[in-house]
Amino acid sequence: MIGARYGSSRGRRERSGRPLGDAGTGRLRYLDTATRRIARGLSVDETLAELCRAAVPLFADLAVVHLYDPLPLDDGPPESPPQLKLHTVYRTPAPTAETPSHVLSGPLAKLLRAGRPVFANGPGCVAAATELLASADLAEEAPPGRRMIIAPLRGRHHVLGSLALLRDRSRHAYTADDLLVASQLATHAALGVDKALLHGQEASVADTLQRTMLPPSLPALVGVRLASRYLPASRTAEVGGDWYDAISLPGNRVALVIGDVMGHSLTSAAIMGQLRTVVQTLAGLDLPPHEVLHHLDEQAGRLGSQHLATCLYAVYDPVSRRLLTANAGHPPPLLLHRDGSAEILTLPSGVPIGVGGGDFETTEMPAPTGSTLLLYTDGLVESRGSDIQSGMTRLRHRLRALGTDGSPSLEPLCEAALGTLEEGDRADDVALLAARFEGLRPETAANWYLTPHPRTASQARRLARRTLNRWGLDPLTDTTELLVTEVVANAVRVTTRPLTLRLLRTDVLRVEVRDDSPQLPRLGHARLDDENGRGLFLVDQLALRWGVTRVSGGKIVWFEQRLPGPVPGRLPRRV
Repeated sequence: MIGARYGSSRGRRERSGRPLGDAGTGRLRYLDTATRRIARGLSVDETLAELCRAAVPLFADLAVVHLYDPLPLDDGPPESPPQLKLHTVYRTPAPTAETPSHVLSGPLAKLLRAGRPVFANGPGCVAAATELLASADLAEEAPPGRRMIIAPLRGRHHVLGSLALLRDRSRHAYTADDLLVASQLATHAALGVDKALLHGQEASVADTLQRTMLPPSLPALVGVRLASRYLPASRTAEVGGDWYDAISLPGNRVALVIGDVMGHSLTSAAIMGQLRTVVQTLAGLDLPPHEVLHHLDEQAGRLGSQHLATCLYAVYDPVSRRLLTANAGHPPPLLLHRDGSAEILTLPSGVPIGVGGGDFETTEMPAPTGSTLLLYTDGLVESRGSDIQSGMTRLRHRLRALGTDGSPSLEPLCEAALGTLEEGDRADDVALLAARFEGLRPETAANWYLTPHPRTASQARRLARRTLNRWGLDPLTDTTELLVTEVVANAVRVTTRPLTLRLLRTDVLRVEVRDDSPQLPRLGHARLDDENGRGLFLVDQLALRWGVTRVSGGKIVWFEQRLPGPVPGRLPRRV
């Protein structure tokens, strides 16, 4: 009886003849406390540790737990025959050292399949008890008789393992009532293990879902260097909707995106994936940042979800060294200057995505060479102990403390930013995207506006030849003239407004022709007697790469060529 075992005055009255109602109340109180304790465990190990602490020393002097390996995860038959392996040996004041694992079968496995707790000396149980104790190197200290209970850990669909509770000879033997108590302990522990398995399975699915929706790698671009970090919440089953992205745009520009779907669930991660896909599609249209957020807000409304999201969208142009940004309720980015100073950018903060009717605004600002833009989600700067403003101030001070000996490399910078996280469990996940602005020299770009008329193609050809000669790229002149002629001639046929010709010299030579016609050129196969239809075929055959990009108000047809090696005895001409 519970009170008697504790040595309490209630137990003494009980042994002297007091009605058993007090003993029953004591057992109920004990079970209430024990089951609450077991329920605190979030993982399998935590659940079984709480079980053992609840049982020892109040109910037993020693607890031994075996679990099947592998543990069954659903209501179907196990994929392979499970093996019963030792998991825990627990005694007061602390668990014993880990003992070698033994695979059990035979009498014990048969006993567990019966699904009922039994005394070790019951019919057909002696052999099972002997096998169990031998597996834990406890055969010599096992008390005989009714001082050992073996209880199956029966989950919702499967037996998960066994619990053995032992008392030494200084205590009373177990009674039939104790058998019920052990059954309750084992049942609650098994359900806790079941819950932990499902919790872990959901956490794994959620984490995999979210990570597969993040970019596997960042693009390698000329004029900007990128680095990123993603940390899931410590409570990994509560997956969030943080995401980041870097999207290559025409003209060596790059779109930098950071977003956060509010809430923590698989639904949040799924909505995040949909919004990220929408942003990638909108970025391909080369819309201004505020237009991207406007259309993203509209699309979020069509998804029919109640989830809101914050998002910040920025476009960096390495030629003009300018940055365009628009914000939908997201924490403002931080700009780390080359001299070590750090500032939180002041941007108009629109309403979150999904509210509807958001009036977003694009802000243009300089992006000095050597400076670094840091985009982050609120998990980096907000915690249970401090608000966002305090967190942003702490982040700014920490990055400013990196020193003034030039800009630190991006990897240490990201690590330093994550160093602002407070110790302990993170209730939110963290996404971080850093962009180091390196820019392109003005002499590496040439740009012209051309009025469409029959001689525009020849004008574009002359401009291209003159520019390549200035850049010391004469070996590319003939091919580039031919391809420019074909692309510009196609644009002249479909537009009435001025078109743009742009040449960029980076690690390749890139030529872009922009016009206002939404009509996309098609790669065709001309017949022998056709006078037209071979332009894009030539581009496809002679260019390293080529493509067509839809943009707001038209399209860009572009092609690239590999730069020639240096010509012996000749240096490139300076502009």
